Amino acid sequence: MIYELRIYECFSGRLENLNSRFRTHTLKLFEKHGIKNIGYWTTDIGPSNNTLTYLLAYENEESRVKSWKDFRNDPEWGKVVEDSHKDGLIVKNVENQLLNPTDYSPLK
Repeated sequence: MIYELRIYECFSGRLENLNSRFRTHTLKLFEKHGIKNIGYWTTDIGPSNNTLTYLLAYENEESRVKSWKDFRNDPEWGKVVEDSHKDGLIVKNVENQLLNPTDYSPLK
């Protein structure tokens, strides 16, 4: 199993729009395309309270590549993005890291 840590920095005042999009659409579409949702967090204390941090899991790198390709090409996702951007862009910056669990990690 590999994990992907993603941090989305939103434009000011747009975090709830992103949370709504994830809550209503994105999680279901991730699962549809083989992306396992591990957890989602917002920041209380830290450099920005305009961020969504989340963790995803995949069987291996090949499944990750295929899942993201299928997700991005899903017509339903295209409509979700278009609809969610009617009042302007939501995400200012995206960071991501691929993580491999250590031999002592509770998550494998």
